[in-house]
Amino acid sequence: MSQPIEDYALVGDRHTAALISREGSVDWMCLPNFDSPACFAALLGEPSHGRWLLAPTEITQTTRSYLKDTVVLETIHTTASGQVRVTDVMPAEDNRADLIRRIEGVQGTVNMRHEWVVRLGYGKTVPWVRSVADDSDYGGDAALVAVAGPDRFVLRGPRLPEPNDERHVDEFDVNEGETHVFCMAWSKSYTPIPEPLHIEDYIKQAAEESRDWLSDCAPDGKYAEAITRSLLVLRTLTHAETGGIVAAPTTSLPEEIGGERNWDYRFCWLRDAALTVEALLRWGFSKRSELWRDWLLRAAAGDPDQLQIMYAIDGSREMVERELEHLPGYEGSKPVRVGNAAVAQRQSDVLGELMNALEMLRDEGVEEFDDSWELQRLLLNGLAKDWREKDQGLWEMRGEERYFTHSRVMIWVALDRGLSGIREHGLEGPEQEWSDLRDRVREEVMTYGYNEDLNSFTQHYETDEVDASLLLLPTVGFIEADDPRFVGTVDRIERHLLRDGLVLRYRASAGDDGLEGDEHPFLICCFWLVSAYAMMGRVDEATELFERLLDLRNDVGLLAEEYDVEAGRQMGNFPQAFSHLGLVQAAATLERVGADTDGDGDGETEPKDDGDAG
Repeated sequence: MSQPIEDYALVGDRHTAALISREGSVDWMCLPNFDSPACFAALLGEPSHGRWLLAPTEITQTTRSYLKDTVVLETIHTTASGQVRVTDVMPAEDNRADLIRRIEGVQGTVNMRHEWVVRLGYGKTVPWVRSVADDSDYGGDAALVAVAGPDRFVLRGPRLPEPNDERHVDEFDVNEGETHVFCMAWSKSYTPIPEPLHIEDYIKQAAEESRDWLSDCAPDGKYAEAITRSLLVLRTLTHAETGGIVAAPTTSLPEEIGGERNWDYRFCWLRDAALTVEALLRWGFSKRSELWRDWLLRAAAGDPDQLQIMYAIDGSREMVERELEHLPGYEGSKPVRVGNAAVAQRQSDVLGELMNALEMLRDEGVEEFDDSWELQRLLLNGLAKDWREKDQGLWEMRGEERYFTHSRVMIWVALDRGLSGIREHGLEGPEQEWSDLRDRVREEVMTYGYNEDLNSFTQHYETDEVDASLLLLPTVGFIEADDPRFVGTVDRIERHLLRDGLVLRYRASAGDDGLEGDEHPFLICCFWLVSAYAMMGRVDEATELFERLLDLRNDVGLLAEEYDVEAGRQMGNFPQAFSHLGLVQAAATLERVGADTDGDGDGETEPKDDGDAG
């Protein structure tokens, strides 16, 4: 029986991540990187597809939380006979990946179940497992070593589970005051077995690193915890070496139970990276944005005609989509996909997002360097040649290409930000050419993307349908939020795209996305509506919706991609960078318009004391 998506918590080392259920089972983990094949894949199948369970045999209550300002997870399990605390952390170490799990007896005696099932290749391959002598200081005299091809997994602990039908299982008691520490380390199978790690050192190190990173801009007020947690999620999903941010650490968690809308999100979208830079700048992280900026520029480098919408973590371009027939899927939702065919799509909004983020960096005083601006000029000149091409839009429609209004607006944004680089920052470029083209694009959008009879912008030039991406028009400066044409657009979105007050991306029943089935309200779209309301002066409605969205987070502050209002549960890949980006940006907009975010009821916000704040 699958656990609800929101029952999982995230731990990570900024190379990969693990999802741990409330019941104490690691049901998803890819090693050594986010986009590596999973070694624990029970999330998309059964326990036999791989998991690591450490939990009481009978649980009456579970509470979880992160250590303040960290991604160190603490879980307290209560049973009829006692209570234990489990601490999970992933240290950041070169050439290895570790998940450390510490069990502490808090009260009484608790019987624990230990089950270790390693399966390589997304739950398909059973490794060779053997016990080896090990002089570790974890209290044991042996370790379990699982090997398959280039991958090796070493499990250490005070007592190790025994083989049982291609699993390793054990039960043991934990008494009050006792501590048991288990560690699983991944390394290359042809290198020496890695030395054991000391959990206390890494808990302290993880806390210090997170708090140091947050010190550039610590949010305050009543939304501080939510903002901080979302910022830490974004950081955790960012590869520490390359700077690429994955959209989510999972693949194929469905947008609709039993449906086909199951995608692999373990890749880096240019759009997501650009929006991450924008979100960080809004909260004063100008000094912490270079890693993302550099990834953006490396990924985008080259021939403008070969610009992709997404890349692998290291910037490579191949991510062939295929289906894993051996996995039944989350709650039977098939197909299970790895790779993503959307990589071949044309999405004209991407360059606008990139140029907007780089202009924000310039505005914040981050020095532009010659190669960076030369690349931007190259990309904009390429845009000038093919701006008339149709695309598949922000939502990666798998139907035919269209003139999507949001995409056309973002072409305008790309040119506008390029002009700002010339006019505001003294950079060199074909100012008149870009200015003339920007005006032509705007005229086109106002002629074909806006329907006077409906008093609304439309999803694309050949439809009367609306699309939640239209909520971004004032955010990117294309139109004022109080313009009657935008007000009319919001009105149509409220009438056509709201489901129990939450926002759909578009009406799937219109049939433009080339897929069967339906989907649920998209959480980043809900945060976009918060920002739109706030900018329109509907601050009370913005605040009410924002706080409702905060209530949809799980017990440790995480959000998936969508929310099923009928079932009252999260849906889609998890945790979703887009959703947490939306939260951070909406909170910044509420603060900017003067909403009561400090909790004192006076409608004023506490000023930031960081001189780099955006």
